[in-house]
Formats: sequence, structure tokens, C-alpha cells
Amino acid sequence: MSAVTMKNAMSMGRLLALVAAAASLLLTAAAHAAAPGITGTGGNAAAFDLTAQPAYLSQPDGQAVYSWGYGCNTAPAAGQFVPTTITTGACGAMQVPGPTLVVTENQLVSITLTNNLPTSAGNTSILFPGFQVTTTGGTAGLLTQEAAPGGSVTYTFTAGSPGTRAYYSGTQGDLQVEMGLYGVIIVLPAAAAANCTAGPANGGAGFAAANGTAEAFWGELDFRLASAAYDHAKTCYDREYLFQFSEMDPNIHTQAQAQVAALAGCVAGAAGCSLNVPTEPYHPAYYMINGRSMPDDMDPNYATQYPHQPYNGNPHMHPGEQVLLRIVGQGRWQHPFHEHGNHVRILGRDGNLILSQTNPNELAGPLLFTTTTTPGLAMDGIFYWTGRGLNWDPYGHNLGSGDASAKLPCTADTNGYNTGAPTAINYYEWCQDHNKPMEKAPFGDVGAGGPVTLPDPNLFANGAWYGGSPYLGPNATVRYAGPTGSTPPSGTIANSPSSEAGFAFMWHSHNEREITTNNIFPGGMMMMMLVDSREFPIDESN
Repeated sequence: MSAVTMKNAMSMGRLLALVAAAASLLLTAAAHAAAPGITGTGGNAAAFDLTAQPAYLSQPDGQAVYSWGYGCNTAPAAGQFVPTTITTGACGAMQVPGPTLVVTENQLVSITLTNNLPTSAGNTSILFPGFQVTTTGGTAGLLTQEAAPGGSVTYTFTAGSPGTRAYYSGTQGDLQVEMGLYGVIIVLPAAAAANCTAGPANGGAGFAAANGTAEAFWGELDFRLASAAYDHAKTCYDREYLFQFSEMDPNIHTQAQAQVAALAGCVAGAAGCSLNVPTEPYHPAYYMINGRSMPDDMDPNYATQYPHQPYNGNPHMHPGEQVLLRIVGQGRWQHPFHEHGNHVRILGRDGNLILSQTNPNELAGPLLFTTTTTPGLAMDGIFYWTGRGLNWDPYGHNLGSGDASAKLPCTADTNGYNTGAPTAINYYEWCQDHNKPMEKAPFGDVGAGGPVTLPDPNLFANGAWYGGSPYLGPNATVRYAGPTGSTPPSGTIANSPSSEAGFAFMWHSHNEREITTNNIFPGGMMMMMLVDSREFPIDESN
């Protein structure tokens, strides 16, 4: 590679902490994630001005890989970045994945693409599967109108049914998609289902009433793009995240870079002014979520150290929340991605809601242990976590404790959850396990008499963001190990162990090589789902 980015080294402590978290242990780091993107100009007719350009992508091993990507030819106005609570949005001349285009059902959409790739790369284009596209300008290509080097083409369509869909290059796809020319378009429902809330700001109503009330009580903002994923009363949700899975063979990128340099200054269309980069055999070494490999994908959205990789992969939730996952397969390989903690209920694929054949009011999508992504396929699904099935009390309640937070009540609703008081810290606790101890003889102030004895947290906890406690809630770390036995010591991190504690579920590819970066573990397609109890607001404003 001809360029290497200057990055913070991944310390052994960070590696050990990640491995520890893989066992669904606890952490205290703040997390920031959402489904960030841009809306078009023009109100009823959403217009986007994009470009295709080269740049370098940062990888955790210190390499900067020559790549191509879609970006903003004209910088969006501040109000075009969504969610509206994001204040640090940016869309440069090139990014991977390309800008997430957020439009509304029935909206007229126009996307102008300018080809600023190297002349020897030839024409380029964008396909929008699932839409009836008309084109203006450009030159005829095999699959669609294309933009010649330095030229442009405009694609126009009416946004159809809601949902998540991929877009990608329709020109020499084996090379151009590999180089990074892909992205996502999200179509929002024109109107939310009657039982869906517009967010915590209005106190909640209908389906999400309790969760909306809880979020408003604890001072959380609404980071959703909409209140429902589809035009259906059973697709309401509380949080949402976008995950694009892709892979990269650096040998292809190296050869493309070398040929571009060798052909610099050639005339478009002239003999010999074209790349001839073999894309087989295919040997990826980098496996990415939203254009980043772990641990980079756990840094904030729009982090300045990744100018061409703005989107992260770091979901965060509270127990009982309905979390919408927008999952897209990009690149050339299938990726069997496993979400620890629960299955994912699929709502629809490629903007097609999956309904029962006998009852259109009922959803019929599968419940997946692993969301295997096929190139170009997009899925929308719901994930939730409540603690049900653990067979122990994750809040560490102790009726003999002098701490009020250790003696919270749990009044079961008809489904067995504590939902009568949405403002409670243990809102959505599974009451059947309330006051059921996990440890036989705990050191700290948590319930005793359980089936296991856990080791001293100082023996297996490592990293400044690890809480060292198997319990949710306020003072969970200190109550578990005592004020001097908790890890890390108070005052050494932004979130003191005397305050925040939550669960971390490792979400990762079930193909072992895909959780490496250039064959080094851990890396690649891996991230953490963080679950915090209700009193800790989740800030996704970056």
C-alpha cells in the first residue's frame, strides 16, 4: 500500500476486554449508534447530488486501502442529515458505504451521479433494484445508463413500498462493487400506523406507550427515522440500526491502484486507457460492517479519524425495547451474522413485508438464529432482550440490602413482565426470576444462595471500559464486588463503576475467518450489543 493512516494502536488490554465481553459480560462504556443518512433537497421531490471518487479506507492493522466510493458532490445542508438529533453529520466527496439515502413512500426521487473516478476506470453507474427507474443523460450501458469519465447521469423514480434496499454500481460490478461502490436507500412509511407513537417527545401512545414514557422520563431523545418500518400496525419500533456487511480483497485494490497510476493522463476511450484487473481468485482479508472493521466500528458515527467511513456498528438498547435492524449484504460473499442474546424476527426483505397467507393482519417472517446476508439482499427485523430465560435475577436484587435500588419490586403483567411502572429502573424485568440469586456466596451486596460462585472480577476483567459485574442497574458493580473490589477503580473512566453497568452481547459473523483482520483475531465482522437498565440515557446524537 502506498499510504498508511496514523491510528491509535489496539492495545492488548483492549483485546482482552473484547474477548471478555464476548462471553456476554458487562461494560460501562457509552455507545453511539443509529441509522444515519441524508435526505434530499426539494421537499416533495427529493434530489441527491452524488459523485464516484477514489480515496483510502482505514483498517485496524494500520493499512490505508485504495478504494472507490459514492459520496456527496454537493455538501448537504445541515438540516438534511438524519436523525435530526445528529449534529456532527458530514458527507464528503467519497465514502464507503455510500451515503444512506432516506426518502419517504410515494416521494419522487432524483439522483444525479458525476463520475470522478480515474479516467482509466471507465464508466460508472448506480442500480436501484426494486424501483422503476428512468434516466436522463449519460451513455447506454449493459444494465443502465452510465456516467462517462467526467460526465454525469440522473436517475429518477418514485419511492415505492417502505423498507430497506441496497444500491450499487451496475457497471463492471465484479470490480466496482468490490472497490466500494455500494450503499443503502431507506424508504419510510408515508404515515405511521395508528397505534405507533411519534416518539418519547409526546409521552408515547399505543404500541410504544410504555417505552416512550420510559425514555421521556429518563431524558432520552428520539433517534428513529420513523415510528414504524412498514405500513403495518405490527412494525412499530423503539430504536433502529443499519448494518451493511462486506468484504475486501486488498490484492484487487492494489492492482487497481497500480494500473490507475500507470495509466495516469490517458484519454478516455483511447486504446489501452482501461483497467484490466483480475477479480478471481478472490481472497478477502478484510471483513467490514458499514465500511469499518472491529474495533473501529465501535467508534462514533462521523468520527474524524475515518473521513471516508462515517458509519459505525455499535447498537445500544434497554430491556424490552423493540430494536429494528436494517441488515444488508454488500460485496460478493454471504455472511452468516449471529446476533447473540436473542433471535431476530424478520419483518420483510427488499421492501416486501412478509405477511400471513391466511391473515394479512399477522406478520409471517421467520425467526432467525443467524441472519445470513446474500449480496444485494436487504432484511428488516426486530431484536429485543428482556432477561427472560436467564433463570437468575440480572439486577442482583437483595431484600436484605440497605440500598433501595437492590429492593425494587417486580409486579408481573399478563405476560410476566414488570411493565406497570415504565419509569422504574427495572422496567421490563422478567418477574419470574425476580430475587432469584445467581451466586452461592457473593462477596458484595447482592442476593446469595444461587447455583454458582463467580471468581473475583479482578481476575477476569480487563480494560478501562469493563464494569466487572454480572448485574444491571445503579451501583451494580460496587454492590457486586464492594467499593474497593470493583473494576476498574472509580474515577479512571468516563462512566464510574458506581453508576453505569450493562450487558454486552457480542454480535459477529459465524464464519470464523470473518472475525479477523488480515488473519488477526479479534477483528473483522464483530461488534457489541450493549444493554443498559433504564436509568442510563442512551445518547446517539453523534
